[in-house]
Amino acid sequence: MSWSPEECRGPGEHPGDRHALCARLVERPNGGSAERPESGSGPIVTRTASGPALAFWQAVLAGDAGSVSRLLADSSTGLAPDSVFDTSDPERWRDFRFNIRALRLWSLTYEEELTTPLHVAASRGHTDVLQLLLRRRARPDSAPGGRTALHEACAAGHAACVHVLLVAGADPNIPDQDGKLPLHLCRGAGTLECAELLLRFGAKVDGRSEEEEETPLHVAARLGHVELAELLLRRGACPNARNVEGWTPLLAACDIRCTSSAEAEATTALCLQLCHLLLSAGAEADAADQDKRRPLHLACRRGHAAVVELLLSCGVSANAMDYGGHTPLHCALQGPAAALAQSPEHAVRALLNHGAVRVWPGALPKMQPDTSEHVTQFIIFHSSSKQSPVGGKDKDADQQEGCMCVCRVCVCVRAHTHVLTHAYTRACA
Repeated sequence: MSWSPEECRGPGEHPGDRHALCARLVERPNGGSAERPESGSGPIVTRTASGPALAFWQAVLAGDAGSVSRLLADSSTGLAPDSVFDTSDPERWRDFRFNIRALRLWSLTYEEELTTPLHVAASRGHTDVLQLLLRRRARPDSAPGGRTALHEACAAGHAACVHVLLVAGADPNIPDQDGKLPLHLCRGAGTLECAELLLRFGAKVDGRSEEEEETPLHVAARLGHVELAELLLRRGACPNARNVEGWTPLLAACDIRCTSSAEAEATTALCLQLCHLLLSAGAEADAADQDKRRPLHLACRRGHAAVVELLLSCGVSANAMDYGGHTPLHCALQGPAAALAQSPEHAVRALLNHGAVRVWPGALPKMQPDTSEHVTQFIIFHSSSKQSPVGGKDKDADQQEGCMCVCRVCVCVRAHTHVLTHAYTRACA
């Protein structure tokens, strides 16, 4: 079977062109073009797309509805709206098979990547081609590669294609090869509109993925999509649904990670907005997963000080331990380097003000060193008298009468040592 990328490009096309996706036409063993290969029991046979088949494939990729219509109308081409193409790269696999030990591969056969013109049109937003194929009786729920065209349209955020497929009878509750429903896959600029269309056409608002048992609300919370979470809750999504690990959407929201110091403030604000939304919808503020981790543990780990204060104001315990014996204060001190940009000392102060067990020098956990050349300082306020509530109006509310111990935990990156110094100062200047 011969195959090369050049055969899939038209004259003058650049090698990096988005339309230059190679394919082989899948056939039945008896030689006919396969319209329903997934229903057969025989082996998959392919031939390099050439002539009308190649022209048809390139027209679908480019969204050329006129050429697609002309080629389908010509019965001599043997093409059908449900013709299946294999877009995997056997040449690349052939290179891999001779390096089986180095690549740690356990299979001697390459994996087919089967698709149809309907899937390609849906994933690329070619609404005209999509409508043409459906008028030619293409099956909207065909999934030779494990995904339907509806999955592809939702994953790409093409709301117009999602609408066309749903009107044509596509089932919004069919899982893909990974057990995910179309509502789990909504991404891109059209995420909200795609989700609205799916729900309007009967998608289950609490439909679960097969392996993780996640609901769409879990996905929205994990991705930090406030508008999508609000839509799902408005349509009756359960705010306390648990996945296979016992995570609720609130736990997923508190675990949102900051990717860079420049986005620290925006990430915390997004997490806070999501938590407000979920708590107002009835989410349990102290729901623990299978490892007894609570939202407060995760918010402290990620350095979301505003979320920590929100959860503490809901009455959660500042001293709850997870399965490993870690309290929220441990999590705040052991957070990753990325959390340093979010001023985790504010989270520590909030915990102490709400009764967290004070840290003594001999029990300070080893902290993660920053990757920069600077020395990181965590300032932990210990007061010998009663701590003031977080968010007090007085600017000196944090400093009560009495003696305050300011513990500076300095993490030296180069030496990887921890130096604990104490400075006793009068609380009132």
